[in-house]
Amino acid sequence: MPNRLAHSTSPYLQQHAGNPVDWHEWGPEALAEARARDKPILLSVGYSACHWCHVMAHESFEDENIAALMNRLFVNIKVDREERPDIDQIYQMAHALMTQRSGGWPLTMFLTPDATPFFGGTYYPNTARHGLPAFGDVLVRIAQAYREHPDDIRAQNESLLEALRHAESGPAQAANAMPVAAAAIGAARDAIVSSFDARRGGFGRAPKFPHPEMLEFCLRRYAEAGDEETRHVACFTLEQMCLGGIFDQLGGGFARYSTDADWAIPHFEKMLYDNGPLLRLLADAYLVAENDAQKRLFARCAEQTAAWVMREMQSPAGGYYSTLDADSEGHEGRFYVWDRAEVEQVLSGDELRIAQKVFGLDRPQNFEGASWNLIRAMPVEQAAQELGLPPGSGEQLQSGAARKLLAARERRVRPGRDEKILTSWNALMIEGMAHAGRVFDRRDWIDSARRALDFVRTTMWDESSQRLRATHKDGITHLNAYLDDYAYLVKAIVALAQADFRADELAFARAVADVLIAQFEDRERGGFFFTSHDHEQLIQRPKPGFDNAMPSGNGIAAFALQRLSHVIDAPGYASAAERTLRFFGPALAQHPSGHCSLLMALGEFDRPLTVVILTGPGADVATWQRAVAARYLPSTLTLGIANATVALPAFLARPEAPVATAYVCHGVSCLPPVTALAELVRLL
Repeated sequence: MPNRLAHSTSPYLQQHAGNPVDWHEWGPEALAEARARDKPILLSVGYSACHWCHVMAHESFEDENIAALMNRLFVNIKVDREERPDIDQIYQMAHALMTQRSGGWPLTMFLTPDATPFFGGTYYPNTARHGLPAFGDVLVRIAQAYREHPDDIRAQNESLLEALRHAESGPAQAANAMPVAAAAIGAARDAIVSSFDARRGGFGRAPKFPHPEMLEFCLRRYAEAGDEETRHVACFTLEQMCLGGIFDQLGGGFARYSTDADWAIPHFEKMLYDNGPLLRLLADAYLVAENDAQKRLFARCAEQTAAWVMREMQSPAGGYYSTLDADSEGHEGRFYVWDRAEVEQVLSGDELRIAQKVFGLDRPQNFEGASWNLIRAMPVEQAAQELGLPPGSGEQLQSGAARKLLAARERRVRPGRDEKILTSWNALMIEGMAHAGRVFDRRDWIDSARRALDFVRTTMWDESSQRLRATHKDGITHLNAYLDDYAYLVKAIVALAQADFRADELAFARAVADVLIAQFEDRERGGFFFTSHDHEQLIQRPKPGFDNAMPSGNGIAAFALQRLSHVIDAPGYASAAERTLRFFGPALAQHPSGHCSLLMALGEFDRPLTVVILTGPGADVATWQRAVAARYLPSTLTLGIANATVALPAFLARPEAPVATAYVCHGVSCLPPVTALAELVRLL
């Protein structure tokens, strides 16, 4: 019989609906049961595309004996970290404080009935191995400790809650001083460059994550200071990723991270939240590429990624789905990897020969010693030359081979797709599609972004309460939205406005920003809480500043509010951004490279944004927009309004012009109108 999770909107929770475990969703009912029965809580947090979550489910949660132990000794709660990032953040931090190790998923935490954690870990095997105890033994020992050592647990809980309160309040403020931008940005730059892997790109050793905020920071340093070294850090890292197996060489899109230092073997799950920022970065790197080969590579990867998003991740209603699973047919990567016989069934002759060289199929198998995950091992031109193929034939042969391999792959059993639609993740992809569409002059990408924004406006925004909801699945839109939902969405709308201005969307951005400040800001000390003022009370209320798997909500809020304040009459937005930067000043001084989103907001506070308003006949304005978009100008915000026929904020309302005209403003000072495109380009 299915358990309580059968009616959940979360595909991850639905995956556990057939477990013999008496699972609860997080909520007052489960917490009340734990208190009434004086039972500890077993909290299990994961997500639908998580490989090790699947492993633990198969080994333990589907096992009748282990489930019986769980049901007898605990109140069991299952949480989708994508629907409830508030819960995940708190208990990941608690895990780190208790174990002095980084967490991850699945997260396995044991709580007292008041929801305070007293023990935790991540994945536990069903039998003792790899230095980990068997999960069944852990269950028995934890339940025994809860019964026999309540005073010790109570004392530990008090210490933990105090540590969480300290983490929530943030660092001690030094006269609430604004951090010195040059010092913090310079220190972050040096730390990033020193951790750069000069041979293989990226930062540190395996496993390797993309860290898009750090790469964006590097590109901006190149634009603002002519720093060739930071350009190389960003462009070389993106180049290695695009050539590696972390990028799906046939279908497009990036996996979450690489398990090796060479970017060859990914953890195969594909997440929407990675691909939005990476698509935006590819567009920027294309504009400042170190050579023509890099430029072509970034264009191809952007094209393939955007195509994958529209083909596989956009719902008929317009919203973007969340993830593709790492596993299919019970094995990680099976959908993506190839053996020799499979390739030779699909390809023959020169197509086979060139595919073997380009995709590394003439090298030893790189996936578990038995098959290949495709990489770009050799440029097409070099492969064609080595094979003695006619000049110019290589690209056509390789493209044909790739199409045939993709078509053959499409006939395999596909990985599961998590079709819930998350406001925050959609905002990241809206921004990525809109920005890349602007740079590459792709109307279809911009239209895709607008369809997703329309979905958010009509489905995720509650008109009656003027509030966002966090998630949508199976016709149900629910859960109070978080800081990331509001902050990312404001930034995404501003990005879409630069690609294709609509006055009503700018008004929507203002409505979202108003709630962001009213419901999330700590007006007394500065910064934004992750949960709203009327959110469910949890054991901690985080105010996150670090960039983690996704950019810091505080950094994005400060960045987006500053940008929005430049184009509408809302000085309160800039003031809220300033209070945020002041609050996080000590953190920026202590660990600047971990706060790149906040640093980019600080940079625009220190050196005010350039705003360009283009007006005039629509076709002329479009030509000027394309000319500006073809240059990497990260501290310039350009709005092509043409001769507007709708009411606009005072700053944007300009006289009708018979020819294309640009109004260029730096901070509060504006230059005389510009009517020659060459002059505009010179000014910028």
